Amino acid sequence: MKPIFALARDFLHDSRGATAIEYCMIGFMISLAVITGATLIGPIVSGTFQQVAAGLN
Repeated sequence: MKPIFALARDFLHDSRGATAIEYCMIGFMISLAVITGATLIGPIVSGTFQQVAAGLN
């Protein structure tokens, strides 16, 4: 049985989950950019569609 310090050292030097965390952070940043862009562009697109709808009437 390993001593507690050896288990802690092994745990701290284990990097198997680092890639998953990095991909999660990249996904979060991309989704944040998409949400921000949609929030900023939404009113402009809505106004354009309202002008088109008013022109059709």
